[in-house]
Order: sequence, then C-alpha cells, then structure tokens
Amino acid sequence: MKNKIQALVRKNIQALAPYSSARDEYSGKEGIFMDANENPFGIYNRYPDPYQPALKEKLAELKNISTKQIFIGNGSDEAIDLAFRIFCEPGKDKALTFVPTYGMYEVSANINNVELIKLPLDEDFQMDRNLLQPYFSDPNLKLIFICSPNNPTGNLLRTDDIEFILKNFNGIVLIDEAYIDFCDQPSFIQKINEYPNLIVIQTLSKAWGLAGIRLGIGYMNEEILSYFNRVKAPYNISTVNQHTALEILGKESEFNQKVKNILIEKKQLIQNLSGLKIIRKIYPSDANFLLVEVENADELYEKLIERKIIIRNRNSVIKNCMRISVGTAEENQELLNALKEFSND
Repeated sequence: MKNKIQALVRKNIQALAPYSSARDEYSGKEGIFMDANENPFGIYNRYPDPYQPALKEKLAELKNISTKQIFIGNGSDEAIDLAFRIFCEPGKDKALTFVPTYGMYEVSANINNVELIKLPLDEDFQMDRNLLQPYFSDPNLKLIFICSPNNPTGNLLRTDDIEFILKNFNGIVLIDEAYIDFCDQPSFIQKINEYPNLIVIQTLSKAWGLAGIRLGIGYMNEEILSYFNRVKAPYNISTVNQHTALEILGKESEFNQKVKNILIEKKQLIQNLSGLKIIRKIYPSDANFLLVEVENADELYEKLIERKIIIRNRNSVIKNCMRISVGTAEENQELLNALKEFSND
C-alpha cells in the first residue's frame, strides 16, 4: 500500500525537505542550550518538543495504538487542512463530503483551491451509496470526509457504509470523530491497520472539555504520518497546551463522570423539550447536542438572544432547525423556562 499512498501525495510534497528545527538536531533534555536563539531567562523561554512524545505516549495508552500512528495538531482543523495540502493539487484535485456536515471541510477546500463535491444525506441523514459510487472512478478525487457522529445532525453514520467506502475508494478517507466519546459506537481508530487509506481525527475540545487549548489528534498509519510531520509547522503545539492536555488526560475517572452527567442531562432535556408545542421534532443524537426543528427558527433564535441564551441557528442549513448544546442542569433549565414561556405566547 506504501506505493499507493505515495502516488496520492502531491509531487512537491513528496520532494519536500521539511524545516529542521534546533530540537530536530538535538533532542536531549539537559545541556547548555545556545542553538535556537531563545531567551535564556524565563519559564516558557524554550521551544516545545515538536513531536510531543509524552502526550503521544498517554494517548497511545488510552487508545491502544502505537505512538508512531499519532499526529497532534492545533485543533482538528490543522489535520483537515494538512490533508488537503498533502493530497490535493490546487485547481486540479477534488475532495468529497456528505451534507449537511461540519462547515470547515468546505472552508479548507476553498482556502486550498480544491473542488469539494457535496453529496446530500438522505432523510435519515445517512449516506446514499448509489450517489457516491460513480465518483470512485474519478482519478482526481483524492479525499473523502466523513463526520460521525455528524455535525449538525448529531447521528452516527452507518458503519457498513463507511467500510464500503474504505474498501472501494482508492483515495484517503478521513473520519471525523469529534463526538465519538458521547456514544457507544467503537472508534474507527482500531481499523487503522486494516485500512491503510484511513485517517481518524478526534479532539480534546468536546468530551475532554479542552476547547480552549485547541488540541486535535489524527490517527493514521506511519506512511501517512511521515507526510503530516513533514508539512506541519515545526512547533505547532505549545508547551503550555501539552502540559495541560497531559494533566487532564490523566484524570480519566473525572472525564467519565462528566460524560455520564452530560448524557443524563441530554436525556432529561429531550424529555422536557418533547412536551413543548413550539418543538416540532427532535432528531436522534449520538453527540452532546440536539438538532431540533421548531416553528420559526429565526424568530426563536432572536428571542433567546434577548434572554442571553445562545444556541446555534441552523435554519440556513436545515429548515427551521436549531442546534442545542447540552449545558449544565441550571443552563438547560433556563433554556426550558424560556421555551415554555414562548410556547404560551
């Protein structure tokens, strides 16, 4: 498969000589460091390790995967952008995704001057193989993006449909599992060795509660990882963020309890929303948010904004739908109180 992966990589990336930082040339932890033009004074005066070995060891332990299959990025968005930059020739190659979905795939495609094919999900927000299959023969289609659980719909995409793509598509398949910790579905991380064309991205922004440090993880085979390391910025994850992530990842029982609480609150929120006449439909959710159809999304959004209750108006994507993130018990109750009042207007 190595030659197949290499054939997908842009020629200039294959030939790219990556930037060699001071820490690439000397990786020791002790010594008199006079090689990187750093300030000799301070706490954070030294550049961070460019390959985050301690953090990768912790993630490898949690995910039961090799450290040689882990990429750590400045949010999942860095991994998405690098996938375009590594595999898609601007103005020539294409990527594909299924809509509605996470909007950053399209933004990154536009930034990199790559055509993004958008196939509609069916009425159950699932992929239609009949729509997809004709594109497998396009030699310029290099990337397929799959968000599961999907954003903004909240549902898992069918595993057999995803495996159908992995088995039949000759390009790279990137599965975005930002919300995987909120459902019982096994991660596709354990399929990395089975499918060499697979990249799985996850994040510490959602279930781990670390959106503020912008840290995303890509899981992939060593061949693909070598290109990611070649193209990434040399010091893409700060020392502070590495230390913060390590600290939180060490509190697994606390993490499990928070996820459990969110899921309890989600169940309660669904029950309470179901009794309001202003709510037309609550879509099934495998994430930490709900997609809800209301009578007039634009009007309801403005009313909630006046109460300083901020949810996401998705009317422009799915008619009269709003995306509600599960909050604390108190926050959820504030939302419900407002919706009850609006229902009685």
